[in-house]
Amino acid sequence: MAFIDRFDFEISSVGEIRSLRHYNNKVGENWPVVYVLNNDTEAYVGETVNAARRTEQHLGNTGKQNLTEIRIISDKDFNKSVVLDLESFLIKHMAADGKYRLLNGNNGIQDHDYYERSRYENEFKTIWKKLHKLGVVSRSIEDIENSELYKYSPYKSLGPEQVDAEMEIIKAFEEHKDDKNGVSIIVRGGAGTGKTILAIYLMKLFADINAKGIESDEPDDYLDEDFDYVYAAERISGIEKIGIVFPQKSLRSSLKDVFKGIKGLSPDMVLDTTDVVKNYLETEEKYDLLIVDEAHRLKCRNKGHLSFYGRFDECNRRLGLDKMKGTELDWIYLCSKSQIIFRDDLQTIRPCDIDSDDFKEITEKRYPKTIVEQALETQWRCKGGNDYINYLRKILSCEPVGYKDIYNYDFKLYSNVGRMVEDIKALNERYGLCRNVAGYAWKWITKKDKTAYDIVIGNNKYRWNSTYDNWITTPNAVNEIGCIHTVQGYDLNYLGVIIGEDIKYDPVTKQIYADKNNYFDQQGKSGVAEDPEALREYLSNIYLTLMTRGIRGTYVYVCNPELKEYMSQFIPVVK
Repeated sequence: MAFIDRFDFEISSVGEIRSLRHYNNKVGENWPVVYVLNNDTEAYVGETVNAARRTEQHLGNTGKQNLTEIRIISDKDFNKSVVLDLESFLIKHMAADGKYRLLNGNNGIQDHDYYERSRYENEFKTIWKKLHKLGVVSRSIEDIENSELYKYSPYKSLGPEQVDAEMEIIKAFEEHKDDKNGVSIIVRGGAGTGKTILAIYLMKLFADINAKGIESDEPDDYLDEDFDYVYAAERISGIEKIGIVFPQKSLRSSLKDVFKGIKGLSPDMVLDTTDVVKNYLETEEKYDLLIVDEAHRLKCRNKGHLSFYGRFDECNRRLGLDKMKGTELDWIYLCSKSQIIFRDDLQTIRPCDIDSDDFKEITEKRYPKTIVEQALETQWRCKGGNDYINYLRKILSCEPVGYKDIYNYDFKLYSNVGRMVEDIKALNERYGLCRNVAGYAWKWITKKDKTAYDIVIGNNKYRWNSTYDNWITTPNAVNEIGCIHTVQGYDLNYLGVIIGEDIKYDPVTKQIYADKNNYFDQQGKSGVAEDPEALREYLSNIYLTLMTRGIRGTYVYVCNPELKEYMSQFIPVVK
């Protein structure tokens, strides 16, 4: 059973803490514990094996002198691995709880396994409930873990692969800190490999480095003893003007909300590409570092239609670029010294998205500088893991593949779209964050007539998403059908995917093909309408992206009878 002991955060309490004993152990000066320092608006979470000494150290820190109380969490079964994990758990959840603005940096937070971890994780939930009863936290774990503040928190734990990438990135900046051309780091990873999480994590880390906010509780607080974050931070200089770019409006809106409550971050740091250009031209100062997420959605003009020609051409003109050749990726390079760019070639979904060939030409030839490549391969989103992702890719590309049961993942093919939609709604009542989406295989009638229906399948009638702006969290989203632009980059618990007649299956050639007459995204087929293979590739990318949003499961309804028959070989069918 865990104890939670409260003390005033003042020098007179140090002796009391030193005398603290439970289960015949000196919990206050010779036992692994986790502690929470706070006042009414701010908090700091830490772990130590000497709570009294650590309290004295914090009392001497000017940045924490406004804090008023400390709670020490102890248990007879705690060890170093457990308290590191509990510290991480509390930081992640308290940051998203919203009651306090956390003073913690995020360096060193990572996932690791240890003996009987699942048992301790259950105990963590009990500790959280006790903290809730004491008024230290305000929301339930379930509520927090479904919130955007949690899903896009810079305090999320990194996996080993992400930690390796983080270390290499920091080392690259240390090695090239005196290079006047900066350094360009390209991180490649498929859907669900944690690109956005790492991007946000790095944004917080570099902001703390700039503010000299990295601090270490004790020499052994980090799991990787060969890598000293504090030392690295001291060696990196000149990264003061920082921004993070999200090409998609929906993600920008979400991240602006997240950044409001994080020490060292602000909504103004969350940018679209035109914000970058505007700031550069107004200040005549380049960003020292731009972190670019979802770089596969950066736009070009010469291969497809855009929705904002005026702003696009004006940015090119003011940067001295040819309006037909300049791209949003050019803007990033011209307006910043260094870049960290996250990209997945399989998530380019329109001809106006910069393709892999142009991306390579721009990064390697137009702006010659040191390029550091990193890769993320481990699947973090879908509980089906890489088995599910690879299986899905083979199905959509019609590669030879036998039926495969996907362990720990709810993958179903529905014969009745109405039942699928209602099942997703029921799951939303249970888990939250469950939505229905579709390919753009129906005209968007409700843009002009709000009383009409867009998607009609038999007796089932549905409307497209009523907004692009953070649609996932809008109250009526569960009753609407989202398009690709509402969910790309998001994590959901369950997703129902309607595959329209924009892709079909030919049982003679045994191939999936595109039907341009049933694809109604004019920007999506501009430039490739007469290129069946290119259009098929974009549509396959769209459905692959849609079908890799679900954490717990993906449900599918297929409109084309031949395609439904083909996919029924690989996915359990719900009649």
